[in-house]
Amino acid sequence: MYQTLKIKRTLDILLSLLGMIVASPFILVFIIAIKFTSKGPILFKQKRIGIHKETFNILKFRTMRIDTPSDTPTHLLNDPDQYITKIGKFLRKSSMDELPQLWNIFVGDMSIIGPRPALWNQYDLIEERDKYGANDVYPGLTGWAQINGRDELPIDVKSKLDGEYVNKISFRMDAKCFLGTIKSVLKSDGVVEGIRSDSAMEEVASSEEQVSK
Repeated sequence: MYQTLKIKRTLDILLSLLGMIVASPFILVFIIAIKFTSKGPILFKQKRIGIHKETFNILKFRTMRIDTPSDTPTHLLNDPDQYITKIGKFLRKSSMDELPQLWNIFVGDMSIIGPRPALWNQYDLIEERDKYGANDVYPGLTGWAQINGRDELPIDVKSKLDGEYVNKISFRMDAKCFLGTIKSVLKSDGVVEGIRSDSAMEEVASSEEQVSK
């Protein structure tokens, strides 16, 4: 009933709109900080897997320098820290780089709660999620897997947790994920800098389409 009556989608629209309004002063500060502390665009977009494995472009604040080696995953760089901007370190650690995804939620690419969207070429994760029906729901800004390990989880465990979420989708489950996310972000639980399992090709300079506005 929660999904059938579109209660979940209605909440996504209302809460993402409210989130953009409330966060607008912080968003403005981040835009100014990014623009004046490093060369390059403020935002970047990256092709991700959405509901029913249709692709969409996810938005994030840029956190890395434009001279980062192209087509190289962050965790394969010799010293990834040297490419992360000063404001980028804060944005990544606090997950504030995800704020632009409120727009993705508002327009219907994503939900507030759901499996984190896989990159288009994370074939192993996509295939594993197929076993649990996790590719047949809207991906989320955060989800059940994110409050149960986040970046530390191997693909098979993450996929099982995503499947568990799919089987238990409800207002109560979403509320539990939402509150758990706040706790995880405040404690920085499960964040592994340079190796972010939900973004294995995190912000690669020439393999993503930059947004200059």
